[in-house]
Amino acid sequence: MQNEKFKYCCSDCGAVYPARDVMYLCPVCSEKNNISIPPFGVLNVQYDYDNISATAKGRELFRKLEAESFLPLLPIHSLKSLPNLRVGNTPLYKVRSQNPEDTGLDLYIKDDSQNPTFSFKDRASAVVSAWARENGINTIAAASTGNAGSSLAGICAAQGQKAIIFVPASAPIAKLTQIVMYGATIVPVEGTYDDAFDLCVAATEAYGFYNRNTAFNPLTIEGKKTVSLELYSQLGYEAPGRVYVPVGDGVIISGVFKGFEDLLKLGIIDQMPEIVAVQAEGSSNLMKNMESEEFMLFGSSTIADSISVDIPRNFRMAKAYLKKYKGALVSVSDAEILEASSRLCKSMGIFSEPAAAAAYAGYIKYSQKPGTPAVPRQVVLLTGSGLKDLKSVQSLVSLPAAVKPTLDSLKHLSYL
Repeated sequence: MQNEKFKYCCSDCGAVYPARDVMYLCPVCSEKNNISIPPFGVLNVQYDYDNISATAKGRELFRKLEAESFLPLLPIHSLKSLPNLRVGNTPLYKVRSQNPEDTGLDLYIKDDSQNPTFSFKDRASAVVSAWARENGINTIAAASTGNAGSSLAGICAAQGQKAIIFVPASAPIAKLTQIVMYGATIVPVEGTYDDAFDLCVAATEAYGFYNRNTAFNPLTIEGKKTVSLELYSQLGYEAPGRVYVPVGDGVIISGVFKGFEDLLKLGIIDQMPEIVAVQAEGSSNLMKNMESEEFMLFGSSTIADSISVDIPRNFRMAKAYLKKYKGALVSVSDAEILEASSRLCKSMGIFSEPAAAAAYAGYIKYSQKPGTPAVPRQVVLLTGSGLKDLKSVQSLVSLPAAVKPTLDSLKHLSYL
């Protein structure tokens, strides 16, 4: 069955394919794939932008799309196919800039830990689940370091679907607990995220599961792009000047680019915001390979498990977006990530997991870099709750000894 609402376009060769019941990678480019390099043939969803913009222009068109919850820009036919959980529409907080040179400029925090499973990944899971529901598919599989897995598990629970989650056995226990509590089938894998990813794809082919894997299922980007549409709305129908995005496999940042690119194609905005890819120094394979002809593999080691990836699966699309729209890249150390996490907590009251705090660390580092132009409406994208991984911040936590329940016992406490 074909879907006339959208088509798939290969991000490598540019071939266009009609939407089918299930399609993952470009059948031509994917012939070149092997497990030691980022995949070729990742597909991008394209709509009939001329038809969408035929009845309205500019902000009037955006308001029309907004009134329809952006359904014309989603690969589904009905909003009723989405879960009955509140996915997206997360808070955008205006805060005081931490950079003294930014006097008078606006800094915003987009807190996607407020999604149902406390992660940005709910945006992708909701769209994939909705598409599956419309096409009579009940079992969905995914590989994950924790967030995507717990997200799919929670969304499938709300939709009455079955989720099968492949995870590294070393993933944070809080994320594994979420997956199990949502009733999903969990498959711990002895190995890395990349090992879990490859096993999940093999199981998809062997057992006929529908696969949610990022940089494999093209609909995940369509879910993640909704954050860009929300930002334009929440900023009073203005595009941000700069957006800081934590990057692991490159799908979230591709989604951010894709959302603003849709607005560009519709004539709603006239230029792409500056998108800053923030990577952990210990897992910066995208950054290290930006100028390479052939992908070079560097091992990953960072406290930010959600962006700890040896082979960034959406490397080619993310690299192309960063090149095309002159995006920036910055890497931050684990120490800088922990410092950013502490500052978010103590100055803003937001507890973010290390991968999310990395985006804020990137803002601190990049905005203070000599030569970085000051821009209005800077946005830091926080992608997950700190409750997802308590172990990583234990070095910042020191609990005092208990006291007796008397006022007299408080007299000797220097910290009061």
